[in-house]
Formats: sequence, C-alpha cells, structure tokens
Amino acid sequence: MPDYRLGDVIDDFCVRCKRIMNHSLVSLVNGEPAKVRCRTCHNDHDYRHEQAPPPKTDPRKAALYDEVLKKVNPDEAGAQPETAAKPQGKGRSKKTTS
Repeated sequence: MPDYRLGDVIDDFCVRCKRIMNHSLVSLVNGEPAKVRCRTCHNDHDYRHEQAPPPKTDPRKAALYDEVLKKVNPDEAGAQPETAAKPQGKGRSKKTTS
C-alpha cells in the first residue's frame, strides 16, 4: 500500500470526462484518497477506485418494453432485427450498341 500525500497524481475514473484520467489528491481519510481533482477538466469528485459508475438503465423499463414487443409481434420478441430483404424487381436489360 503506497503512502499517499496531498497533491499526488493517481489514476481515477472522471465523471465528467467519462474516462480514466490523471487526478490530483485533494483530501485523504485515514491515509486513503477521499476526494480527487481531474487534471484535465479540473472537476472535483469522490475517489472511485478507477471504477466507472453502473449504467443508469432501469430493468423494469426494459421488462415493460419486452412485454409490449411480445404483444405487437410475439414471434420476433427478443430477437435481433434482421436486414430487410431486397425487393425483387424486374432486371435491367443490357442495351447493345451497333
């Protein structure tokens, strides 16, 4: 375990940049980083241990969406959309030049 000091540079996930960037230590609690400042956008936030926050998708909304799809087209519910088949039109005839 390294000894951290205020102002040290560490990597962390920046909530504004949405990437793992260099950060400066702003505060320590019991020798562990508590707050950091992004050296790119200068945003202060809690130390996240280089972990991105969980996605904000609501599983209840996804379940309701799937239920609606089942009612609309029960055969294709949950299936990936396939590419549409090209319509079969009349073929072009080649013109011959004389």
